[in-house]
Amino acid sequence: MGDLVQFTKSGNVGVITINNPPVNALSPGVPEGISDAIDQLQKDDGLKAAVLIGGGSTFIAGADIKELEKMAAGKPRGAGLLPLLLKIEDCRKPVVAAIHGTALGGGMETAMACHYRVAVRSAKVGQPEVKLGIIPGAAGTQRLPRLAGVAKAVEMCSEGNPVAAEGALRLGLIDKLINGDLLAGAIAFAQELAAKPIPKTRERHDKLGTPEQNAPVFAAARENARKKQRGLLAPLAAIDAVEAATKMPFGEGCQVEQTLFVECLTSPQAKALMHVFFAEREVAKIPDIPKDTPLIPVKTAGVVGAGTMGGGISMVLANAGIPVLVKEADQAALDRGTSNIQKNYANSVKRGRFTQQFVDERLKLIQPTLSLDGFADVDLVIEAVFEGMALKKEVFAQLDKVCKPGAILASNTSTLDIDEIASATHRPQFVVGTHFFSPANVMRLLEIVRGKATSKEVIATSMQLAKKLGKVGVLVGNCRGFVGNRMFHPYVRESVFLLEEGASVQEVDSVLYDFGMAMGPLAVGDLAGLDVGWRIRKEYRHLEKRGIRQPFAGDRLCEMGRFGQKTGRGWYKYDENRRAIPDPEVTALVRKWAAEAKIPQRQITREEILDRCLYALVNEGARILEEGYALRPGDIDIIYINGYGFPAHRGGPMWYADTVGLKNVYHRILEFHKQHGELWEPAPLLKQLAAQGKTFADYSMEKRATA
Repeated sequence: MGDLVQFTKSGNVGVITINNPPVNALSPGVPEGISDAIDQLQKDDGLKAAVLIGGGSTFIAGADIKELEKMAAGKPRGAGLLPLLLKIEDCRKPVVAAIHGTALGGGMETAMACHYRVAVRSAKVGQPEVKLGIIPGAAGTQRLPRLAGVAKAVEMCSEGNPVAAEGALRLGLIDKLINGDLLAGAIAFAQELAAKPIPKTRERHDKLGTPEQNAPVFAAARENARKKQRGLLAPLAAIDAVEAATKMPFGEGCQVEQTLFVECLTSPQAKALMHVFFAEREVAKIPDIPKDTPLIPVKTAGVVGAGTMGGGISMVLANAGIPVLVKEADQAALDRGTSNIQKNYANSVKRGRFTQQFVDERLKLIQPTLSLDGFADVDLVIEAVFEGMALKKEVFAQLDKVCKPGAILASNTSTLDIDEIASATHRPQFVVGTHFFSPANVMRLLEIVRGKATSKEVIATSMQLAKKLGKVGVLVGNCRGFVGNRMFHPYVRESVFLLEEGASVQEVDSVLYDFGMAMGPLAVGDLAGLDVGWRIRKEYRHLEKRGIRQPFAGDRLCEMGRFGQKTGRGWYKYDENRRAIPDPEVTALVRKWAAEAKIPQRQITREEILDRCLYALVNEGARILEEGYALRPGDIDIIYINGYGFPAHRGGPMWYADTVGLKNVYHRILEFHKQHGELWEPAPLLKQLAAQGKTFADYSMEKRATA
């Protein structure tokens, strides 16, 4: 049976324990071990039932994703879990699944093939496969509707969110909640089963509904998936598979599920989403920072600035249970800031994200103040004042005087030089950039910017803190715009050039929205405020090379006071609900300005719009990688997916370039270089990889091998 699965006896009940830490994944050896244990149970006349339980902190958290990745790459696939689950279900003695932690994916499928399920209150169950671009592949879509009903099965399989034990009990997914020791409770439950029938999930039909009852359920689910999971294959495949469970015998339903499973698994989407899954785990690993680097305890914090960012960051800290002082320069600004924080929390309660009690507890942790006096005791300060170097240096010089030795001084800057900010202090080793994304209480990304002097302890602590705050922390180097905004600049630049050459605002935005971006680049500008980019461009104008084309239409709109949503007009007009309406005036203005600048107008294809915007991202990303400002291509992908609305099912900009083929990307960039001049100079790394027939992923593997 190997050491992954143990079979022991407790009186007349067999106990099958899975020990495959950390999450008891169904790696090779685990299904075989369970199968052997079922054989022993059947043979032993002294045993009348069995309990299947996970050792350690959880039941079975799912399949081994590395195995799925191999299958997606076309490696031969074994029989899978299906035969084992039929064997459990056909066992002549009742098998009880005892669930703590999570029963997800294949773990959930295993539990549903058992005859009964018991769980502790803190357990969660679910079929999250869609989040990896696949669907359950071991009859999950066939057994779940038989236990939980069709509507709930469709929701669980197409949206992938887990259900807590109490909800699962009400649905009939779980037969009993166990208080106290799970194993003891499960054994007691198993002993009561002697005289009871042994139910087979696959033979249950009472919850499968009629075609008339089910039709509206499936129609609504498909509509919802098309809207909320735009462009994704797996949610619709999951709905099709559950529908098969309601229309055909179990065996045929399983065949439909298998076909759909393989289609999803071998799709580019599943490969991209698995890449994202692994890349998100990888960002936490920093080659020169050992795992055992000591962390600085962060028990209290201060935030300087209570504007949009400062207020959002204060909420993030409070939500993680960290008391926070929030400082503003004057009472009016402080009151505005605190009232915005309260409004944001009230909205979260209204939307059901938080309970009123949770919010009241968080608000107690946020203390508004007009002075830096209280900052003498805090472990961490995050500065979130206006984006101007002189002001930031002034704030850091003050913090340096007030804060205790060993406190971390962080700047929420989106473009400014961390080393220059640190030079205003006597402790550059404690200065770090923490670039939150707006709205900070919602966006998952946190760029952690390493200065030349930033200590390893400060970086390790910042990465750990990101996790505690519920963020994905990605370490980046200190260059203008860091990684995200440095790449965003050429992306937006191309979108404006395209307008100046004859495309319309809606054309540019719709091409990128249809590709899967959360919003088009021009709509993003209106949301963030066009004046923000305008201000940064003015601050850096002296650094631009003379004679190189610069986009001007956005700056002209700003000169007219059109800043986007906040002024009711930008690239679009906005109604009172901030809904975007195309504005013919903008089209006319851009045409007039283009004529004055002697820029010829032409019809621009959707393909050109897409390639110019995306390849501008990729080309800059390749430079950033080569210069070492991002550790890995996957880090760039995670930044773009979590901070810039890049579609996860395309894997991020660098992964997407690999799927197109770097030779193809490089040749297209050469065409743009010929047409549009030196802004399109191909990145040396891109040129080199294209010439070698390699991918960014290959480059990453080679770098890791030498590190």
